[in-house]
Parts: sequence; C-alpha cells; structure tokens
Amino acid sequence: MLPNPTLDQLQVFLTVAETGSFSAASRVLNRAQSVVSYTIANLEAQLEVPLFERSGARQPKLTEAGRAMLEDARRILGDLQVMRARVKSLKEGLEAEVSVAISVMVPSQAVVDVLREFRDMFPSVSLNLYVGELGMVMDLVLSGKATIGIGGAVLRQDDSVVTERIGHSFMLPVAARNHPLAALERPLMLGDVREEVQLVVTDASGLTKGRDFNVLSYKTWRVSDIATKHQLIKAGLGWGGLPASLIRDDLVSGALVHLDLEAYEQGEYGIYSMRRLANPPGPAAAWMIDAFRTRLSACPNQADFHARIAELHEPGMPLAAE
Repeated sequence: MLPNPTLDQLQVFLTVAETGSFSAASRVLNRAQSVVSYTIANLEAQLEVPLFERSGARQPKLTEAGRAMLEDARRILGDLQVMRARVKSLKEGLEAEVSVAISVMVPSQAVVDVLREFRDMFPSVSLNLYVGELGMVMDLVLSGKATIGIGGAVLRQDDSVVTERIGHSFMLPVAARNHPLAALERPLMLGDVREEVQLVVTDASGLTKGRDFNVLSYKTWRVSDIATKHQLIKAGLGWGGLPASLIRDDLVSGALVHLDLEAYEQGEYGIYSMRRLANPPGPAAAWMIDAFRTRLSACPNQADFHARIAELHEPGMPLAAE
C-alpha cells in the first residue's frame, strides 16, 4: 500500500527536525511530548523508513531517509501556505490571475518597475504577460485574452472597451551612424528618403489593415516585430521610426542617429489603459493601471528627452543629421 502521510504528520516532523528535539517541538506545537512521539512513529510506519536515529544520542538525529524527506516536507507545507494565501485573497475579492497586454511603445523600465512592485504587492496572483505591436494590445483585450491592455493609439472605437489616457510616448526617425541619410549634414527632405529602404512593422492583429503610419519611402521592408526592426536599423539595412525609450542608449552611444526629417510626424501620442466594459478590473489589475499611470506621467517630453541625450552623448559621435 502506498504511504499517505497527513499534513499534520509532516508539520510535526518538520518542527522536530527544526527545533532539534521532541520536547522543544511539543512546546512549539503546544502538544504533549508523547503525542509528538506518537505522531512521528505513525509517520515512520506509513513511510516504512526510520526518520530519526534515537539510540545512543541525547537528541534525535535525522537519518539519511529523514534528511531526504525533510526537503519534501518543506516543499509540501510551503505549497500549502501558498494555497491558503490564495484562498484568503479570493475571499477578499483579489483575482487569482491577471492577464495584461503591453505595447512595445511603453518604456521598458516602467514595465520592469511596475511588475516588480506587482510581484511584491500581490504574491498570490498569477500573471500572464503579452507584449504586442500596434493593434495587438487592443485585439487581446477585445478577445478576452488580456484583462487589461497598456498601449498606444486606440485604433478602433468600440463601445465595449473602456479606455483612459495614462501617459505619453513618441517615435523618432533614426538610422545607423554609417547610413547614407546620417551623412547628410542638413535637414532631410522627403526626396532624400524616398529611395532609401524604410523598415516598417506589420500589424499582426489586422486592426490597421490597409493603413500605414509615417511610411515615406517607396522601398519598404516589413518585419513582424519592433525588436527585429531595431536590430536591422542598427545594422544599417534601412531607416525607420523607433520608440524613444527603446533607443535612448543607442542615441547616447552614437550607434543610432536621430534624423532631422520634418515630413516624419514626431509628435507625442497617448498611452492608454484598456479593458472590456463587461470585465471591470479587480484590485490587482486596478492597482497595475494606477502604477503605470504614475510611472508614465513622469516620462520626459520630447524637448527634455533630447536635452538629456545631448547631455549624456559620447563626444565625437554624431548626434543627429542636421
């Protein structure tokens, strides 16, 4: 017959092992020493192995089997504590799980800071994280795969979705420092970029099908994600717009050059929280929205961003095609 130890037996075993004696365990557990000894004896009978060496020692010493079982007991009782915390949270209305879709336009440091605090604030809440491009964030919210979305422009008006502006971001047209556009020492005209390859992200959600944003070149390479676009631009394979927060270090080091291109719309755009009207956020999701609002409201505007880059810029490296 397979052993079937109880949680109480495991707790008594763990207490004896940690306190070093049956008498000390009886005081911690507020039980008679005889009850503690009887519980351990029953556990050993269940497992059919001795857990403590009792002969010839004033204090019980773990056997080899006992040392192996100790780690299992700690893990099982630890899982029980997690389950108890989760049940307590559910009774208090806290979600068991939060699914969030976040746009690549959201500064990565803000994402890391918020998620670190979320982990500490809600240790019992599981997290599903999606990172999307363009319409993917709204698509995930509409489909119900994401409880909340944190993303850029609202690409489609939908009465079933509640949106709220919580911050801002902006894109910058850039090229590698060895790209022909970066070598032009003047403001760029539309004609300068027409024949150069422009890298463009394709929206997998389909919400922007048939629509292009700031696509100025006749030659385009379309990629599936912003990370690939970033790497190809750094490699000098084309030019394109990238989120300012993503390329801050590249601009400081001179690996990328900001292009002075008036035809490229560089105004700030909003970052929004999104959720379905029929699915109001619970305490954890609501906290996350507020945390992103706090972080994003402190993000610099374009003027401050450029001033900071100029201050940190490495000497001798091109800063912009001007």
